[in-house]
Amino acid sequence: MGCSSAGMGTLLSPATPHLACPLPIQMPVLTQRLPRRFPGTLTDVLGIQVGHHTRSDRPTGCTLVLCTGGAVAGVDVRGAAPGTRETALLDPTHLVDRIHGVLLTGGSAWGLDATAGAVRWLEEQAFGYPIGPGKLPLVPAAVLFDLHVGDYRIRPSPEDAYEAARTASARPVSQGCVGAGAGASLGKVFGMGRAMKGGIGSASLRVEGVTVAALVAVNALGDVIDPRTAQVLAGARRANGRGLLDTRRALIAGELPQTILAGTNTTIGVIATDALVNKAEATRLALMGHDGLARSINPVHTMQDGDTLFALGTGASGRRMNMMALGTLAAEVTARAVVNAALAAKGLRGAFGVDLPAARDLWAS
Repeated sequence: MGCSSAGMGTLLSPATPHLACPLPIQMPVLTQRLPRRFPGTLTDVLGIQVGHHTRSDRPTGCTLVLCTGGAVAGVDVRGAAPGTRETALLDPTHLVDRIHGVLLTGGSAWGLDATAGAVRWLEEQAFGYPIGPGKLPLVPAAVLFDLHVGDYRIRPSPEDAYEAARTASARPVSQGCVGAGAGASLGKVFGMGRAMKGGIGSASLRVEGVTVAALVAVNALGDVIDPRTAQVLAGARRANGRGLLDTRRALIAGELPQTILAGTNTTIGVIATDALVNKAEATRLALMGHDGLARSINPVHTMQDGDTLFALGTGASGRRMNMMALGTLAAEVTARAVVNAALAAKGLRGAFGVDLPAARDLWAS
């Protein structure tokens, strides 16, 4: 490639802030059709139901993952600006061993209030942790920032999460601009004027009688990358808005990012399996799931993202699986779900005060 093999340290100096042989910035050669989406959704895991509620007055909403029979859970937060609720109880050293749902929602910190609606529905159905006189539903949550699409004063409410719970089912999960993905955007390193539409996606794998699946709402600062080809599928557009830039290559070549308000991005999701796992193993699955984000989003885990992944184990298969294999599957389905989110999204062209084309707009024949 023309670079020295002596090591990266020989390529950098205070006087030369860029790589000695930067990668060329090229507009990807887009094929005449979108790459295929990956199969499967989170509800392929026995014991899991999913409900979306999408607002009609602004692109925002929430997505509830229900495990009414209880699921062992873990969480791993990698972004520097997260918005979460009830994540401390998932620590493997803490008392509670099962939860009853996870809420993914738009609305930034305000969106966390929506969780009360999911808790109310679960209480009405008598699902929860036994506390003597009744049952206490445990529903951790994570939010993403979608407030720059439409009127920011409109955000998911407890009534919205209640509807997501009421309509949840084990049917294949709808993907794209629904639920927590309704107002998601991506590729914002060089400003919203060059960003694209994000969304929510899901994928699953079944190996040796065990199913592992992921559901991910992609509101990333960075680009979405196809792990099959390493090609940018959606992300920051060129200055004229007509093609993909490739943020990684642009940053390496010295193009400066815009000043970005912390927390205005974030990719959040849930990994689930029907394998038997304990809390420590569920936490490890959430941690390894972030490897899938790293394969499919670049840059990821930034100071402006609040990237958070939950992991659930329903144990419904009655099987155990080697943790190396299980973690590998967790990372894979996470990456696939991210890709599906970008491929399923539909653009907002001039609506709600933004121009956010989707991957399908740039990849159309």
